[in-house]
Amino acid sequence: MWQSSPPGSIYDYIRVASFSIGPDGLIEQWSRRAAGLFGMASDEVLGKDPVEAFMPADLRPDAHRRVGEILDGKEWTGLVPFRIPGENSVRGLAEIYVMPSETETGERAALCIVVDVRALRRIETDLAASQAIFGQSPFGFVLFGTDFTVVRANKRFATVFGGEADDHRGRTVEDYLTRPEAERLAATLERVLETGDAVTDLQLVGTPPGSVGRRHWSMNLYRVHSGSGRPVGIAGLATDVTQRHIAAREAASARRNLALLNEASARIGNSLDLETTARELLDVAVPGFCDLASVDLYQGLLTGEEASPGSWGGRHPESGTGSAELRRVAHASAVSDALPGVIPGARTGGSVGADGGTGPPELGSVHRYPFRSPCAVALRTGRVEDVPGDERGFVHSTLAVPMVAHDIVVGLVQFSRTKGSEPFGERDRALATELAARAAVCIDNARLYRREHERALILQRSLLPPGDPEAAGLDIACRYLPGNTATEVGGDWFDVIELPGHRTALVVGDVMGRGLRAAVAMGELRTAVRTLALLDLEPAEVLSALDEVARGLGTPGGGERSDGFGAGGGAQWPSRAAHKSREADLSEVYLATCVYAVYDPVTRRCTFANAGHLPPVVAEPGEPAMLLDVPPGMPLGVGGEPFEEVEVELKEGSLLALYTDGLVESRDHPLDEGLDAFRQALAEPSQPLEDVCDHVLTTLDTRHGEDDIALLMARIQGLAPNAVGDWGLPRELRSVSRARELARVQLTAWGLDELVDTTELLVSELVTNALRYGEGEIRLRLLRDRTLVCEVWDAGLVQPRRRRARDTDEGGRGLQLVGLLSAAWGSRRTPRGKTVWFELALPDGEPAAELSVEQLLSMY
Repeated sequence: MWQSSPPGSIYDYIRVASFSIGPDGLIEQWSRRAAGLFGMASDEVLGKDPVEAFMPADLRPDAHRRVGEILDGKEWTGLVPFRIPGENSVRGLAEIYVMPSETETGERAALCIVVDVRALRRIETDLAASQAIFGQSPFGFVLFGTDFTVVRANKRFATVFGGEADDHRGRTVEDYLTRPEAERLAATLERVLETGDAVTDLQLVGTPPGSVGRRHWSMNLYRVHSGSGRPVGIAGLATDVTQRHIAAREAASARRNLALLNEASARIGNSLDLETTARELLDVAVPGFCDLASVDLYQGLLTGEEASPGSWGGRHPESGTGSAELRRVAHASAVSDALPGVIPGARTGGSVGADGGTGPPELGSVHRYPFRSPCAVALRTGRVEDVPGDERGFVHSTLAVPMVAHDIVVGLVQFSRTKGSEPFGERDRALATELAARAAVCIDNARLYRREHERALILQRSLLPPGDPEAAGLDIACRYLPGNTATEVGGDWFDVIELPGHRTALVVGDVMGRGLRAAVAMGELRTAVRTLALLDLEPAEVLSALDEVARGLGTPGGGERSDGFGAGGGAQWPSRAAHKSREADLSEVYLATCVYAVYDPVTRRCTFANAGHLPPVVAEPGEPAMLLDVPPGMPLGVGGEPFEEVEVELKEGSLLALYTDGLVESRDHPLDEGLDAFRQALAEPSQPLEDVCDHVLTTLDTRHGEDDIALLMARIQGLAPNAVGDWGLPRELRSVSRARELARVQLTAWGLDELVDTTELLVSELVTNALRYGEGEIRLRLLRDRTLVCEVWDAGLVQPRRRRARDTDEGGRGLQLVGLLSAAWGSRRTPRGKTVWFELALPDGEPAAELSVEQLLSMY
């Protein structure tokens, strides 16, 4: 049956043609393949002498002789050069097989089969090159058919997966890889065959036959085509990259360990609390280093016993225990809560509790470790010990690491890894020792600090604001860190004072000197500041009055009180070192610096006055932190110089920081460097305020122990526009009724209907007083925050005075009503007059208390 050559035929690769020669020696028939081979159409060659048409001139005589022999009936096969028409300098080489034939009349003719030798030579070369590459490649080479079975594999592939190269014919990917990996490779082969897109560096994991270790391979896949372009399979080149993976894993482990050490330096020891330091250690270790961890500290250390640290770990072999009493102060887990009771130390020989029971210690429990247990051995020897895995096979690797500080064992930390994690190696043991040592040093320092400062801290806390300060329009966070044993207790303080009109005074100060005298002076100045603030004076007036208080506190000493503050002291920041000598006399105790700021949440404006203190820092959203240009003035107690005020409008979300010099200055770090570092530490002020405080104290060198540290931070929020009602009223009688109406409408809009009657009455009284005794235009303002504040402004300078009206008086009882019905009231001067205000508590659902008879009669 005749048919065209099917796909994949040999004729796709070699060039074969045919033509016939008639009895006259001329071309009689010319095939299309001959036309393609010689580049001549049939009408160009039919009836022509083939020798003259194709042969070079120098070969024609011999060629004519050969043609004659062929027509005489002789077969012939040979290589015949021919010239390619149109290419004068190019010669072809053909292998011709000539078969004699006869015509219908019995005449001699010939049929010629022509093969282009160049195509055959190319095939031979390609096969040889392919065999050389395939057989001699140092990489595993495999050819998959279109059915994804192995068609061919080289020796290198066979050395990895066993047997001879021919043994792999017909195998599938499931014969080499686990099911998940085999499915992934099969899907990739299907995609490459379908799309023709090559895949490079396909990572595969498996275990070769006869091997116990897992190997990693990198595989490149590409589609293979026939000469006609038909896909015939997928070629794969596999490279063993196990060593590269091992090196990468070790490098990643080294980077992880270094990162853990860096994190430990930043996060461990941020507090002087033993349990907190233990938790900080576990926060670093879990899950970055291990899956489970626990910390045990000696009970004697936690109770503050004055016995020598060495006695804490005394062993008692006669009683069957190998350690003194320990308390489990922290544990952490990164595994599922569905596995209760899995606690590090479960295979330590069964720790003995204070009640005689055995088993894993619970958090907060007091226990001992058996004498021969790995944990007891680690505590006695100060060396890391391996703990056997959990009986259920859940925890398979545990390290018992003694916490050693200054050659003293203060406790034990256990790091555990669960099934599925790599067991601990030597590098891990070294890292565990380093982590435990860092935590141990911090714990020992905390112990020493607590012992030396316990009484001083009690005094310090009694002088600082209790609880978390709150203020309208401000989110506030604060920190106070006392100095070390060398500085005893210091004189740094901060305060947050609520002022009328939902305004807030922020204060940070620093009494020069150390010890109990400085703490007492600080308490007196803080009390004076709060008293002056309640008078609602301007910031500069507060500092002027406070300066007089400071000058009268102590008995003058023998030195000049203004040392270190020359004539230019108000134009530059004074050196703090000149006023913090350890030999400070009595007068220096009462020299102090202070910055006083008043913030108005309605306008978001803050007024500053400074008495020799460091400048406030403001970090606006999206902007770098900057030092506010507030004239420093002279320290309190020096006297003789007025204080200046600076008013600044702060953007919503800005961060305001007031601080003492212990945060930014030390012997090793000049003031300018400390201020720059402080500003850089506020690079991300949008974080939660407590986190910003912690970040500042962690970033800066706050543990040099030379001075106390006070840090007060406030995020500017401001009152929402719908929480403020502000109206101007003309000086006419109908403004009283207009004020009542405005107050009623505004309180109804705020949902404060319970306060409408009281507010209307009190607003009417204040506006009436402003009309009678004030001057200029009247202004009414209502503020709603944690309380309701009503303010009435006018241009008069005469302050209202509460008096007792006579029985015959028709008036004079308005301010008494204000005092009885409001939570608080008062007045303050303004740059253009005065403001009278009252404050009402917001309703809490309880009925408002009615005035008693005595309260009503008190007005008459």
